[in-house]
Amino acid sequence: MKNQIDTLEKLYEAFDGLSVEGGWHRRTPSLWPEPRKTMHPFMWTYDSVKPILDAAGHLVSTEFAERRNLTMTNPMEGNIYSTVRTMVAAYQMIKPGETAASHRHTPNALRIILEGHGSYTTVEGTRVEMRPGDVLLTPSMMWHSHENVGNEDCYWVDILDVPLVHLLEPMFFERHPNRVEGEFVNAEESPIAFRWENTLKNLEAASESGHPMAEREVQLGNPAMVSIALFVQQFGAGFTSARKRTTANQIFTVLEGSGKTYVDDQVFEWKKGDVIAVPGWRPYKHEVLEPSYMVCATDAPVYAGLNLLREEIN
Repeated sequence: MKNQIDTLEKLYEAFDGLSVEGGWHRRTPSLWPEPRKTMHPFMWTYDSVKPILDAAGHLVSTEFAERRNLTMTNPMEGNIYSTVRTMVAAYQMIKPGETAASHRHTPNALRIILEGHGSYTTVEGTRVEMRPGDVLLTPSMMWHSHENVGNEDCYWVDILDVPLVHLLEPMFFERHPNRVEGEFVNAEESPIAFRWENTLKNLEAASESGHPMAEREVQLGNPAMVSIALFVQQFGAGFTSARKRTTANQIFTVLEGSGKTYVDDQVFEWKKGDVIAVPGWRPYKHEVLEPSYMVCATDAPVYAGLNLLREEIN
């Protein structure tokens, strides 16, 4: 064979059918100087999505869809699901009298409550109310359902690490055999529930000096989930942050207030309920117009665990 391969053309022809490629002659490089720009910075506005959820409330029952949600799909060419590389976000709504049946899955999930009273989530037999400003957790493979026993439509933002699980491939999903958990305990406080009033107290006690990206910041959990860390940030009117970039991906959910976020050369003007995707290694900064609160969900724990977390602030 070696005597017959006496030119590069013949050498490359010999690769055919063997599923190999010469490392010196790759079609595309496998290494590059810094992270490429693939996923796009993007913002979803609550004002544009809420009417669609309301319409879906009349057309799509929880019996039909189980979860009435709208996935925030990054507009990167070829992407069909993810919000950023390892996380997906969605707006969800549940109407009075509805129950979203119990299921469990490999991906970790959390929800950031925007509006409405009278909704509850039951996670592994613990039933807690979901109130505006609260952040609720559903760790991997825990049974969870949602119900609305009040008289208001309830809205929240879901964030899950489904794209990470897609990449690693250990996806498991199971519906509860009895549709909902038969036994549960009502709980005012629980490790799965970060109450808004407690977050405000912790923010008030936090130092307001020395943080370049917010006037005050507290972390929910340490981290909240093995793959997702959560930070609540507080801003005063007129606050301008430093400029930051990190290899981690981030999803910002606006709880209150208004302002602008600059990512690369794009400007996103935000207010309550809006969601901003900041992919890894994109420089960003905030300019705040009125007193505001944001929840930052980041996959930094994944990058830190792999020794790939890198940050620059200036």
